Amino acid sequence: MAAKLTIGFLGAGKMAAALAKGFLSAGLVKPGQILASDLVPAARTAFAAATGARATASNAEVAKFASLLVLAVKPGQVNELLAEIRPQVTPRHLLVSIAAGVTIAQLEGNLGAGARVIRVMPNTPALVGASASAYSRGRTATPADGALAQRLLGAVGIVFELKESLLDAVTGLSGSGPAYVYMIIEALSDGGVAAGLPREVATKLAAQTVLGGARMVLETGLHPGALKDMVTSPGGTTIEGLHELEKGKIRGVLISAVRAAAEKSKKLGQG
Repeated sequence: MAAKLTIGFLGAGKMAAALAKGFLSAGLVKPGQILASDLVPAARTAFAAATGARATASNAEVAKFASLLVLAVKPGQVNELLAEIRPQVTPRHLLVSIAAGVTIAQLEGNLGAGARVIRVMPNTPALVGASASAYSRGRTATPADGALAQRLLGAVGIVFELKESLLDAVTGLSGSGPAYVYMIIEALSDGGVAAGLPREVATKLAAQTVLGGARMVLETGLHPGALKDMVTSPGGTTIEGLHELEKGKIRGVLISAVRAAAEKSKKLGQG
């Protein structure tokens, strides 16, 4: 695959750069097999610096260059961009969209009958090979297209093929989720500082604790509640901390955050 695949990013923002760097780090492609487009000069410069790949202002150039097109612009820009590249899109092209909320029907409608489309919701930890992604195939996307999406996204993390109706929920959970985790890490670090730790130490301890907890869930296969109970001794320190979290309604707040982001994703698609 590495010798033949050409990838074009329509949009050269942070998510595009994260995916490109992930693909490069995994050895799936070389910088010469990637081309990105963006109207913003600073975005092009940043993408090229981060990946070693070329960036251009021309979307049409990207469509001519690449067989796999990654649509990585804001939802409100999708219709105009697809109308622009439609004359260049041929049966050789596969369009993979990471535009939040934009449906497969919208993508296919903009590109015309027979267009091969996959809708994906990745997240930025692709940059360090730890993304959590899901995708859905369009009506004419082939099993081979799905297998390609699986290989690409699987090279930078975990990936699931799901019904399209579930992708807004994925957006609310793993798409937006890294921001929730960063806020939690920052808050844990603040707690450590309040208890007397130096900031640098507190932040590293907080981040490593979150990383270790996540690995325990993934690698042991145990329910998070069971792992929580393993840390919680009768009358100990952990139950005191958990009591404070429950008083602050942390579970309800996190559930509401995921649901709110999922609803916003739906609205973006409708808009």
